[in-house]
Amino acid sequence: MIDYYEVNYDLMCSFYPLSRKVYDKLFAIAELKEIKAGTKLVSIGEVSKKLFLINKGVLRSYLMMENGKEITKTLFTPIEFFASFTSMLTNTPSEFTYETLTDCHIYEINYEAFVELCNTNTEVLKFYSRYLEFLFIEGESAFIAISSMNAKQRYLKLKERIPNIENLIPQYQIASYLNITPVQLSRIRSKLY
Repeated sequence: MIDYYEVNYDLMCSFYPLSRKVYDKLFAIAELKEIKAGTKLVSIGEVSKKLFLINKGVLRSYLMMENGKEITKTLFTPIEFFASFTSMLTNTPSEFTYETLTDCHIYEINYEAFVELCNTNTEVLKFYSRYLEFLFIEGESAFIAISSMNAKQRYLKLKERIPNIENLIPQYQIASYLNITPVQLSRIRSKLY
């Protein structure tokens, strides 16, 4: 399996400049796993206890409606942290399922061990604070995009972020993420290409 040590260090330092010594402590509590497509890392109703960092592949978080329809909330690609944060922070069941859409390389980090590092190391705490600020900003940007962009604009924004998305996941999952039907997505694509 590929060694992601340096690329993950660069990612984390983009939020806060961690010393190698502190980064090595974080790296020591992370376990790299090869995970097959279709694996649920967190299921609806499960209390989440882990943070994750994706280094290869694509996964999604989604909500299941009462009528059985799946609504994709987020698509995660390398190199991103993700977790069922509300579940993890409040020790309550997750409202979302986190599922791999392709084969993935993902680091799993025990949240309790991470919190212990935050409590004993200011560098880790500052990194975590900056990352949570980033998530807040990203959440606002996503809300603005959903509220103000039409389906075509949302699709083009997704293509900008993940240029080869059609080669990675099925069209119906892309449509779910864009909050449109697969037919609408097909029409958008036919007008563009």
